[in-house]
Amino acid sequence: MTALDTSQRVLHGWDPENPEKWDKKIAWTTLWISTISLFLGFCTWFLVSAIAPMLNQIGFDLSKGQLYWLAAIPGLSTGLLRLVFMFLPPVIGTRKLVTLSSFLFILPMLGWFFAVQDPGTPYWWLLVLAFISGIGGGVFSGYMPSTGYFFPKSQAGTALGLQAGLSNMGMSFIQLVSPWLMGFTLLGIGFVAPQRNPNGQEIFVHNPAIVLIPWTIIMGIVAWKVLKDVPVKANFKQQIDIFGNVNTWVMTVVYVAGFGTFAGFSASLALLINDNFGANSDLAQTLPADQLPKGAAFAFVFPLIGAGVRALSGPLCDKFGGAIWSFIGLVGMTIFTGAAAYFLKADSLNDFWAFFILMMIMGVFSGLVNAGSFKQMPMILPKRQAGGVIGWTGAMGAFGPFIMGMLLSQMAPVTFFIGCVVFFAITAVLVWIFYARPNAPFPG
Repeated sequence: MTALDTSQRVLHGWDPENPEKWDKKIAWTTLWISTISLFLGFCTWFLVSAIAPMLNQIGFDLSKGQLYWLAAIPGLSTGLLRLVFMFLPPVIGTRKLVTLSSFLFILPMLGWFFAVQDPGTPYWWLLVLAFISGIGGGVFSGYMPSTGYFFPKSQAGTALGLQAGLSNMGMSFIQLVSPWLMGFTLLGIGFVAPQRNPNGQEIFVHNPAIVLIPWTIIMGIVAWKVLKDVPVKANFKQQIDIFGNVNTWVMTVVYVAGFGTFAGFSASLALLINDNFGANSDLAQTLPADQLPKGAAFAFVFPLIGAGVRALSGPLCDKFGGAIWSFIGLVGMTIFTGAAAYFLKADSLNDFWAFFILMMIMGVFSGLVNAGSFKQMPMILPKRQAGGVIGWTGAMGAFGPFIMGMLLSQMAPVTFFIGCVVFFAITAVLVWIFYARPNAPFPG
């Protein structure tokens, strides 16, 4: 038996299911480097959700609908780009994929850095920048299948759960640090064009867009120097046979319900809070402005909770299987989304706190669905198809922010929430029938 040669860029003979053909150190090094890069990607993807609620405070004049569309467009582009990136791992390999992606994140960051400094920036250009911000989320469907090549099935839940969960925290991180970063001059670049809020205070909305660029450059260099490739090759025709497997379609519905709505609420929650409880709500007519909740101050908690649960649930999924956790998560999402909808017609700040707490609990259950579903796919699908299905479902789930932003710009939030409840309930039934019940046809 030929020994595995780990000194080369391409790991010929690599087989994670055979201890003699697998190197744990290489696998985990690949996981951590690609996860840090993907974390920066999710920061890029959700940069728009952190900036959009601030635009009207610095001289822009955008309607509610225009702001929801800005928050939604990165979801559209991410979904479309994931349809491209899902085919790249066996074509260009892990090393080139992570390196190229890391450097691509710089484009939307620079674009937003300059755009927000001029309130005269046309809306169409803001939409273009929102679209290219989707690069940050689009790479997910390349990174995850690529990482899957490096781990045995017995550790897939932990590995993919960590990568997805920790990288998802980029969504929360950029929303958390942006209000802080906007509050002071950063390395002198605030002198370029500090903006002012309605109270006349200086505010540096461009800071979050520029602060991560050095880190993306570093990760691109590290990826090129350290990462290796697994020689998994498949042409386009071979990769699209996933669509003949019924599990591809069922798991797509599951991941749209889990991650699609998680990402959608993460992108739109700040605007939802502002419109239903904050400065744009009926409560603004009866309460002083300083007592109203500000969406940007609360929205980061939801993706932080969902991503954290996803990362921590991987070992549970490896031990007990992913299907039962997907089912439990969907049942919880159904119950707590319905409960949150009850408090959307706000009569007092107590309604806000009830809504906020219920949404955070819903975020916990979404993390369970996302961890469970990514454990299921390597278990219930043939090895060659699993990576492609992970990429495809990731692409469909990424449309969540776009679909949610589009719907919220057209309908009452309560109506939207009720629609989510029905969708979650139907998906829970599908998971129970196909995967979670005793003697299910595809246990995983």
